[in-house]
Amino acid sequence: MDIRIRILTIGGAVCILLMVVELVRRRKLKEEYSVLWVFTAVFILLVSIWFSLLAKVTHAIGAISPASTLFFFGLLFSLVLLLHFSVRISSLERRLTALVQEVGLMNVEEPDGEQADDGPQPAHVAEPAGVDR
Repeated sequence: MDIRIRILTIGGAVCILLMVVELVRRRKLKEEYSVLWVFTAVFILLVSIWFSLLAKVTHAIGAISPASTLFFFGLLFSLVLLLHFSVRISSLERRLTALVQEVGLMNVEEPDGEQADDGPQPAHVAEPAGVDR
């Protein structure tokens, strides 16, 4: 591997690691997602430093060039990430539907026409003066 490419990939892997740490520190990225990105950066760092490992993996999977091996694993990584986020979005959608239904049931009117009084009124809704409940 050319030394310029090696330096570039090592720098890129270190930048990814630093960026992930900073995003977690600022609470922009949850720890559960940071693990995947740290593993990816460490993998890129290992492949950059230890090129013979990439050559062995390329030979083991039957690929012709190391670039196609990297492309294959990048595509595999993207598919796993998309699947993970699809599962996460589906779970959040189910929780949101249940929450909307629960709020709807809380606001349902009672048979005599009055709304159910399940708690205090929001601050922006004023009670009419002189009305006792």
